[in-house]
Amino acid sequence: MTETSGGPPSNATMSPALLLMMLGRQLREQAEAELREQGLSMRHFSALGHLAHQPGLSYSELARRDGITTQSMQATLRQLQELGAVELLTEPGRGRTADLQVTEAGQALLERGRAVLRATDARLSDAIGNENAAAVATFALQVLVALKTGTPE
Repeated sequence: MTETSGGPPSNATMSPALLLMMLGRQLREQAEAELREQGLSMRHFSALGHLAHQPGLSYSELARRDGITTQSMQATLRQLQELGAVELLTEPGRGRTADLQVTEAGQALLERGRAVLRATDARLSDAIGNENAAAVATFALQVLVALKTGTPE
């Protein structure tokens, strides 16, 4: 990383991908710290969000969506069950599809997690202005789509 006179890195010398990774890491670390204060991790929040949006997803589908192993997702969902945030409506068993549902307690946790993300958005807007924050969001979405599809938006 090249810095000029102790100031911020120069955008002329920084890789765009590296800058985006640095920004993503900083925002994620801040959000994760606040989620921990709410009794959640980003993985818990993500699983709850997916299940609330699409009840009944399997362990393997949830794991695919989060880019983790099925075993890791099973551990995450066990933790959420222990918190009373998720309930398993089918009998556990090898080869069976799990019917997982978000409970009222899970909905409350999910809302607390959403409040953390809104606060993160507000900090970003406060730091760079609403118009720039909206532009960053638009640009980030375009980059995500282009990288996923291999074609520019």
